[in-house]
Amino acid sequence: MKFSHLEQIVNFLQRYKQINMAYRLSDTQIRLVFDNDTVIMFEMRRDNPSIFLSLRSDRGKMYQAPFDVLLSKRLGRSTIQSITLHNNDKLIRIVVSQSGAYKSEITILQLEFTGKHTNAILLDREEKVLEALRHVDADISVRTVRVGQSLVNPPLPSFTPKSYPIDDVEGFLRDAYVQYANGILERLKREKSALIGKRLGQLKIHLLELEDEELLAKEASECQYIGHLILANLHRIKGYETKIRLDDFDGIPIEFEVPSGCRDASSMAQLFFKRSKKAKQKALGLYKERENLEEKIRHLALFTQTIQEAKTPEEIALLFPAKAIGTKSKPTAKLSDSVADFWVEGYKVSLGKSEKGNIQLLQNSRAKDIWMHLKDRPSAHVIIATDKQQINEKILQAAAKLCVDFSVFEKGRYLVDYTPRRGVKIQNGANVLYTDAKTIMVDKG
Repeated sequence: MKFSHLEQIVNFLQRYKQINMAYRLSDTQIRLVFDNDTVIMFEMRRDNPSIFLSLRSDRGKMYQAPFDVLLSKRLGRSTIQSITLHNNDKLIRIVVSQSGAYKSEITILQLEFTGKHTNAILLDREEKVLEALRHVDADISVRTVRVGQSLVNPPLPSFTPKSYPIDDVEGFLRDAYVQYANGILERLKREKSALIGKRLGQLKIHLLELEDEELLAKEASECQYIGHLILANLHRIKGYETKIRLDDFDGIPIEFEVPSGCRDASSMAQLFFKRSKKAKQKALGLYKERENLEEKIRHLALFTQTIQEAKTPEEIALLFPAKAIGTKSKPTAKLSDSVADFWVEGYKVSLGKSEKGNIQLLQNSRAKDIWMHLKDRPSAHVIIATDKQQINEKILQAAAKLCVDFSVFEKGRYLVDYTPRRGVKIQNGANVLYTDAKTIMVDKG
């Protein structure tokens, strides 16, 4: 970022008095929620560090590295003492205090927009490093960033920065977010849609290559008929024949090959009955496999549509969660590939991809988990694992949106019922009766 822009952004930030929340949204994004819920995002990528006035969004992965723990603990619900551009360099220094039982604790968050050395560093009042987004050892740079060591200022640039006036800093930060989000959003849509599309294509090919259940059912019926016909004509069939000619039960001539390995007419009949049974079982298995494939294809088609309808990169990030750390629910064994797991603000939200997945969710959820379903119409079942916590409206709304997005293709306004799992009674399969439900409205598309 340009030094002149940083100067003006710092002047803009000086209007704020408190930091309500501080957390990492992605590996390189730090978000500070200032008074009146103003969200400023600091993108600390080395190749393109930036600052945006961002939208408030749900978090998927909950970062719990030492840096993240201290960032939240030291800056959350803190009072801002000063926001300055430190050492006349591209270093934004935010000094905050928190009042404890005995004394006020001072913390410095130093955001360094210095190209390949871009970093976010937490310091104490003596300017010793508490934690950092990136630790720097002596073999990497002469300016080390290590916990417990005093932080040395980086060398100042040798040139005088030019002035680039901004007419409206708030508008500048909003526009920067729109440009950033649109670029990232379109890239994510292409990448993630291609990823899902590849799997979708494989499933469609598999579906097309399945044998025809009707042909198998016809084969089963024919084999069974021939078996009964052989038993009715045991006295006419010779053991050495390779082709049999008989009149069927309607007096119509019929001819069929004798299977190899038959010792006599009786074993021949049993072999045809065995073939009939095998064809029936295969037809039933194919029916279940076809149903399973069609459910998976529908889920992935809904997944693709949800990606394309996303309005921010954060919405897509929620659909592809990294392994969650420090979540508020106890880890549970993965049920199967019939269930999709998402993470919203550290809460595990599970969704049935099919009837099988819905049944598994109902059977494996706990009494105080939150159950969700579209009101008065078929849909995926959704379970929010609560571990007895109270779920806020934001989490409920995000989970309800997942329920809608993975249940219907049509745009519109939908109602989602939710209630504790203990209020849901299983009737048959995934069919349930439930009581004491509340309702959330979700707009799709």
